[in-house]
Amino acid sequence: VQLQASGGGLVQPGGSLRLSCAASRGIFSSNVMGWYRQAPGKQRELVATITSRGNIDYADSVKGRFTISRDNAKNTVNLQMNSLNPEDTAVYYCNLVVGRITSYITPRHWGQGTLVTVSS
Repeated sequence: VQLQASGGGLVQPGGSLRLSCAASRGIFSSNVMGWYRQAPGKQRELVATITSRGNIDYADSVKGRFTISRDNAKNTVNLQMNSLNPEDTAVYYCNLVVGRITSYITPRHWGQGTLVTVSS
């Protein structure tokens, strides 16, 4: 499993960050990809998904603020995050998605995530 997320950091409330994830071709291929996050003391949650054809879905908590995209030629998936607030603080991971935003099977293998901290 090769999944490498990057782009996290410290940002003030209201700020923006862009996360990127490089995946091995075997993972990326024609699969649905998504961004998950895990906040301190909370369960991991799926916040955005994108199919190989570009169909997109978001969790209600990020809808209107986050934008997911993918480059099938480069095997990368990105997450543009705007209007960040402290509740967005979490480690963010990209991975396959089997299911939907509200009901999915948790992947067994995970790559390195990237920490996003929203604080003044």
